[in-house]
Amino acid sequence: MNEFCMVMITAGDEAEAERISAALVRERLAACVQEVPITSTYVWRGRVHRDPEILLLAKTTSARVGELEGRVRALHSYDVPEILRIDAPGGSADYLQWLRESTGRADD
Repeated sequence: MNEFCMVMITAGDEAEAERISAALVRERLAACVQEVPITSTYVWRGRVHRDPEILLLAKTTSARVGELEGRVRALHSYDVPEILRIDAPGGSADYLQWLRESTGRADD
């Protein structure tokens, strides 16, 4: 398993995206969360939908993903929120060190 990853999360509007992003960073579950406006086309309950959403790209460590997922589920308005982990096998050494430090627990 890779030490670092990015988690993709979609939010229904800017207020929800900001609430989730702030909580993840404040609670050190993510070092950084980018918010990108998108349009999603998907099937839900047998119908095709096309809706504006905000894509959150949360950079974190594999060790924090479980807690991050739980927090997103607690804050999210969707019945089935998108929470998709993408492993990051590498990156800039300085950035990865910052990411590790930013998501560390106080007792680490």
